[in-house]
Amino acid sequence: MTRATFPFLRTSGSPPAVGEAHGRAAAALVAHNIDVYFRRFADEVELPRAEVLRRTEDYWRLVKEQSPEFAGMIEGIASGAGQPLLDVAAINLRFEFLYGEFSRIGQAELGAVASPAGECTAFAVLPQASADGHLRIGQNWDWIPDVAGLLLHVTRPDGLRVLCFTEAGIAGGKIGMNSAGLGLVVNGLLSHQDDWSRMGRPFHLRTWEVLCSRTLAEAAEVVTDGVRACSANFLIAQAGSAGEGSAVDLEAAPHSVCRLEPAGGILAHANHFRDPDRLGIWQPIVEEKRSTYHRCDQMERLLSNATARGAIATDALPGILRDHEEYPDSICRHVNPSLPHAERYQTVVSIIMDLHAGEMQAAAGPPCTHAYEEYQV
Repeated sequence: MTRATFPFLRTSGSPPAVGEAHGRAAAALVAHNIDVYFRRFADEVELPRAEVLRRTEDYWRLVKEQSPEFAGMIEGIASGAGQPLLDVAAINLRFEFLYGEFSRIGQAELGAVASPAGECTAFAVLPQASADGHLRIGQNWDWIPDVAGLLLHVTRPDGLRVLCFTEAGIAGGKIGMNSAGLGLVVNGLLSHQDDWSRMGRPFHLRTWEVLCSRTLAEAAEVVTDGVRACSANFLIAQAGSAGEGSAVDLEAAPHSVCRLEPAGGILAHANHFRDPDRLGIWQPIVEEKRSTYHRCDQMERLLSNATARGAIATDALPGILRDHEEYPDSICRHVNPSLPHAERYQTVVSIIMDLHAGEMQAAAGPPCTHAYEEYQV
């Protein structure tokens, strides 16, 4: 079992100071990710550098209005890492640029070459289904194998502590938990409505705002407020007193949101809408990319089987995240050598969060070969 770990950074202070510390501590990794994404923009969705920067300049003006705090972190990262501001802003908008193009390409070719990327198999286990009465959420985050990750512990000016995973150079965090017992895991989704030029509040801004929320209702409002440029799934949970807690899954299309509740104390989600008709959308998902359906069904099946044998034990969850049914496009995902290099994905991080204990376990790669390390919020 590999003992590789992500860089771990503790920081606090104003948004620019948090960003500056991020950029300075991970300068080489930020430069690496900028290179990875600009190559990916060109190779996977045929967006040349000049076009990416043109779109970024247009979107960036709005981001500064939407959230001066988030913009301040991005500016701090660019300064700390010694990188051009628009390059750093571009990778913070990579979700909108890539998923908007996945949708456009899929529709132009009538679904024949759509490329709904990994971004993940997620779950929640509520206290009533857990052996120790704790609420746990987690996921395998499947994405570009070359992307460099980073774990951040941020103490905000109001005292709230946030422990999260991000990609080096992307402000805030996308998967994580806070000291109010609230946690977030995510999935990329694809719909025919996805379009970067709608310029709703970006995905990575919303995930950071969720992680900075103190209540489940406040976090849900972050997702549902306003229109979204591209679709995404947000599984949000919050621990209460001993043995209590709740979770909700929000499937967010650009113009509508579907709320899913746990059943039997468990909830699972992957990279497809569970009820697209309810949201008035269709998904340009090509047949050979449909591992999302298997991964979601398999996660539900494994969690259900575990509850049928009694409450889910803590040590069962790593085993579920290591599942290789339908390898390599399994829950524990590996590079599929039959795909072009620009379309290959694997599990980049595997995370399990105990929201009652304030603990995160993170494996820096496919969990079948990478050991989990423990972190405290």
